[in-house]
Parts: sequence; structure tokens; C-alpha cells
Amino acid sequence: MSGFFLEIFSEEIPSNLQKNARETILQNFKKFFENENINFKNCSAFSTPNRLVILFDEIDKIILRKTEEIRGPNVNAPEKAVEGFLKSNKIEKSETFIKNTDKGDFYFFKKPEKKIETAKLLEENIPQILDKTSWKKSMKWGEFNLNWGRPLKSILAIFYSRTLQFNYHQLKSSNFTYVDKELEEKIKIFKDFKSYKNYFKVKNIILDQDLRKKFIKNELEKYARRKDLIVEIDERLLEEVTNLVENPNVIVCKFDKEFLKIPKEILIITMKHHQKYFHTVDEKNNITNQFLVVANSEDTKGYIKSGNERVVEARLSDAQFFWKKNSSQNLFKKISELKTMNYFKGLGSYFDKVQRMRKLGGIISDEMLISKEKVELSCSICKVDLISDLVGEFPELQGIMGGYFAETQGFDKDICLAIKEHYLPIGLNSNLPKKPFSIALALSDKLDTLVGFFGTNNKPTSSKDPYALRRLALGLIRIIIENNKEFKLRDLINYSISLYQQQSLKFSNKFLHKELIDFLLDRLKYYMKEKEIRSDIIESSFNSFSIDQILKNYQKSLVLNKLINKEIGIDIISSYKRASNILEQELKNKDLEISNTTDPALFKNEYEKNLHKKILELRKYFATSNMNENYEITLKNLAGSKKIVFEFFDNVIVNDDDKTIKKNRLELLSMLCKTFDNYIIFSNIESPR
Repeated sequence: MSGFFLEIFSEEIPSNLQKNARETILQNFKKFFENENINFKNCSAFSTPNRLVILFDEIDKIILRKTEEIRGPNVNAPEKAVEGFLKSNKIEKSETFIKNTDKGDFYFFKKPEKKIETAKLLEENIPQILDKTSWKKSMKWGEFNLNWGRPLKSILAIFYSRTLQFNYHQLKSSNFTYVDKELEEKIKIFKDFKSYKNYFKVKNIILDQDLRKKFIKNELEKYARRKDLIVEIDERLLEEVTNLVENPNVIVCKFDKEFLKIPKEILIITMKHHQKYFHTVDEKNNITNQFLVVANSEDTKGYIKSGNERVVEARLSDAQFFWKKNSSQNLFKKISELKTMNYFKGLGSYFDKVQRMRKLGGIISDEMLISKEKVELSCSICKVDLISDLVGEFPELQGIMGGYFAETQGFDKDICLAIKEHYLPIGLNSNLPKKPFSIALALSDKLDTLVGFFGTNNKPTSSKDPYALRRLALGLIRIIIENNKEFKLRDLINYSISLYQQQSLKFSNKFLHKELIDFLLDRLKYYMKEKEIRSDIIESSFNSFSIDQILKNYQKSLVLNKLINKEIGIDIISSYKRASNILEQELKNKDLEISNTTDPALFKNEYEKNLHKKILELRKYFATSNMNENYEITLKNLAGSKKIVFEFFDNVIVNDDDKTIKKNRLELLSMLCKTFDNYIIFSNIESPR
């Protein structure tokens, strides 16, 4: 049975504030009960647009405070200090006793064992607990000092059928709540959570947001199946809609099929982002003119259906008008209008940006061995959609609309796709450009942006990244790695800097080149950590490869990470460490100089000769497999040297009495380590445990 439940009724709390509010309030109550040693069986937090509900089952009615000794002031303390101690504990001096401690003699009071009613504790502490609620956005109303997500109307507080009595700012707790948010004079008294829950259940109000979400999803899919359609359920939209309604009802609506002629992205963004509707597709994944609305009540007279259809029709009519107007405007003629559109302070206009991108894209196209003309053309027109009415109305569609405009005007498919995708990727797991021309355009745009913002010292700080440069740089890293490409980024950055200089745009950041490379490497490190590559492997790879070897860095690290704890990895590290540990110890002697070669004429046994032969074999392998190296085979070859390495150490004394022999053997070990380091510098890799 429920022991304690609290309902906070307010005006409608925005969807994005509800989750944090219910979780924060529940956590604060749990922390309070834990501190007071109050036990309970289960706890829950629910929310609807108007209600925040906290529930604790089978909570202790009475808690037993054990006897404890309360220390007071030192016996030599002023009399006022003693009086203050007596007053705060509501005792007489005769009830105290003196006890010796490490710090001297102190007055003590033995607090007797005491039974305390949980209900009284709650009445005393609920206001303070609620005051700890944190809101991303809050508001004050009237002349009250309370900050809350939205204006509060009532607080219902029940403890085992007993109404808890307390004041929270201007509100007094009670055993009733408003049961109709529209008619606030309609109230109802409740004695426990069971009757409260059952009452709203009869009214088809689902208090539990998780059950509500599940119900909505099932209803959406059910209605779609009835129409032989597929509903595309966006999780974020579903979460938002769940918090917008308490009595969910799914309604099937339609818009004029004439609107299906405009790009589907316009239809989807109108329905999903602007109206919170769910669009549908047919079995061929073509968008249909039917959409699903989650209303907050039944639509017995069809008013909700017709109202939503009118809203969508109006928005789509505007979009259709803009589409016809913008798609017919010559893209080449619109390029000059970019001169009037400022890009960023100190970085020129968007016209300046596309001119830089054209030249940078040309260099990238040479590296990729693709048509320079196509890349330069893509760069020239990729930003024209920013001055269109459609992107003004739907800014989320920049790039996508540009691609459609190019398509309707007969541009090459590669160019159209490149323009559509040049803002991608927008996150760690989002789609990214895959086609060569799309890659070239996306890289040109991202590099130009990064160079410009770093050059003007608009860099991310430890806590802020207002221009989303971390996301942009991560996108650049993903494009390179996930398309198996390698670029001379150092040269491209230098060239991009020179392009700004050619436009007489001066940078205040004198350390631009180094800072930007460090920033990109940091994003690479983040990407590798997200792929669960060990930190010691990441550090070793960063000591091994430059910014121009991002792909090699990642792929070698990934393969090593996969095999490091298997027999192959263990054999490699153990072989390397046996050699490097001796070298490290001996090289502490500053008088000892080790060369990069060893003298086979000084070998005294077969073990030295065998190890030297193995090293030469490995060096030959690295020399011949540079471009088409199979990293797993490389690691297997390195692991295969374990037997010869161990036989050498088991049978050869490196620290020979003859200094020439000793030096020669140390040089042999140095050759071994440097040969292994052709894969990655293994010195930073932790030994197997």
C-alpha cells in the first residue's frame, strides 16, 4: 500500500522541464529519508502537463532515534557559550556531565532515545525539500517569491490517509486537487494514492509517463497498420508528445496530395518540428499525405482533426509558394547576392567564404583525383539557399534545399548530392557524406570555418562552445576515418590561412596553425575513446603519427586494441618489454652511445645471428608493405618473433664484460625495438597483467 504521496498541481509545465523536475524532487526526498534513516519499499515519480506526483510505498510511520551524546563547549568556555548550548538543546545544566577528551574537558548531554513520527518530520521538511528543486527555466508570478517551472495552484500531501499540514510559500497543503484543469472550481478530495490513481484511470488519464509513452506508441502503430501505412516514430518527438498530454488520443489526419510534389523534408519538418505530428510512409518508403496527431482528449465532433488539418494546409501552402518561387531562381545569378550576407565578424561575407571554398576544394579534388570543375562548382552554389525564403522559414533545411534547387535546375547528380550533404555529419552517430564530391565539399566548408574561427580567436573554451566547433571538427575526423581517406591536413590548413590573407582578412591568433592541429588531434582522441580504444594505445599512437596520418593512426590503434589482450598482443608486448627494459636501464649511462646499426661480425653465437636475421626480415616486410599493409598480419609477424627473442635473452648475457660486445648487443636490441616501432611506438603500452 502507498504510504506517502504528494501531488503538485500547476499551470502546464513545458515538456522539456518535466523529466528533470520529477527526477530532482524524487531524488531530494530519497536523500532526506536516507539521512533520517526512514525506510520505504518502493518509490516513483510521475508527471503530466499539470501534475508532478511523488510516491513512496510502505514507508516507516515511526523512526527510533537512538540515544547519543551531544558535545557542548569546553568547561573553560565563557558562560554565554554554555547557556547557548543549554538553550539550543532545551535542557538544564544539571542534565549535563563533564567528559575528558583528547582536546580537554567538555560538557556533554546524553540525548535520550526518542520515537519520532515520520508525518511530523515531513510536515517540517517538505517546504525545504521542494525549495531545492532546480529548474533550467523558472518563473515568478504575482507578488510571490517562489520560483517554479510554472505558477503553482495546489499541493496535495497524504501520509497513510492523513493530510499533512504545512505551508509552502503562499500555498497551504491539503487533501484535494483540481480534477479539471480548465474548470479550477472542480476539485476532489483523496485519502490515498490508490483512489487517486483509479479516479484518473476512469477518466482515461495516464499518470505514469512511461505507460503513457508505451500507450501512444502502440496507438500510433495500430492506426498506421489500419491504413496499411508505416509511421516513422522519432524518439525525441515521442518523448515530447508524451509530456504534452495526459489523456492521449491518436487522430488520423490528411493534407492535399498536391503538396506531395514539394520535397519530403519540408513536409516532415512542418509536421514533426513545427506541429509535433507523426508522418507516415508507404511500403516503398514514400511519404504519404496522412499524418497522426496525438491529442489530449477525444475528438468526438471532429474539431481537433479539422483544426490540425487546416494548420498544416496553411503552413504547406506557404512552403509550396516559396518552393515554386525559389526553385525557379537561377543559382548562378543568386551567387552575387551572397555579398550582402555577412558570414561572421572579421571573416567577410558568404560570397568571400564560397570563393575560399572553391580554391580549397580545388586542392582537395587534386588529392582525391576527382573533377576539380565539379568541386569548384559545388562550392560556388552551396550557400545560395541561405538567401531563399524557404530556408528563412525552415532554417533546419539549409543545404538540403540547395541540393533540391540544383536538382530542379538540371545540375549534375554528384553536385546536387554534395550540396545536400555538405553540413553532415552533425553528431557522433549521424549520417555522413560518402561520395567523393560530397566529401570534398564538406571538408572544404569545415576547414574554412575552423581556420576562420580559430584565426579570430573564437575558439571553444573548457565550458563553452557557442559555435559548435567541437562538433564540426569531429565531423571532419569522421569523414576522413569512416571513408578510409587520408589528407595532408597540415598543408590544407596552411593553404586555407593564405586564402583569408589573399582577401585582406587578418587574424589576431598568432598560434592558429598549432592550436587548430592540437584541437583536431584532441577530437581524434575523443573519437578513439568513444570507440573504446585503450588510453595507453591512444597515447602511443599520438606519439607515432602526425595530423596527416589520422586514418593510419586510428586503424592501427583499433587493430592493436582488438588483439592486445590476446596471445598475439601479449607476445608482442612481452618481447618488446624484455628488450626495452634493458635498453632503458643501460641508457641511463650518459657515456654510452647507441647507433642505429649493429655489427654482425661481433656476434658470438647463433642466438644473436637468429635475432638479427629476424629483425632484417621484419624490416623488409615493413619496407614492402607500406601502402597495402594488413595490420593484423603485421601484428602476427611481430608476435611470431617471440620465440627467437626469448631464446636470445635466455642464452645471451647482454651486459658482457667486453664493452664492445655489450654495446653491439645493446644496438641489436635497439634495432629490435625500432623495428617494432614501425607499427606503433610500443614503449607507452602497458605490460600484460
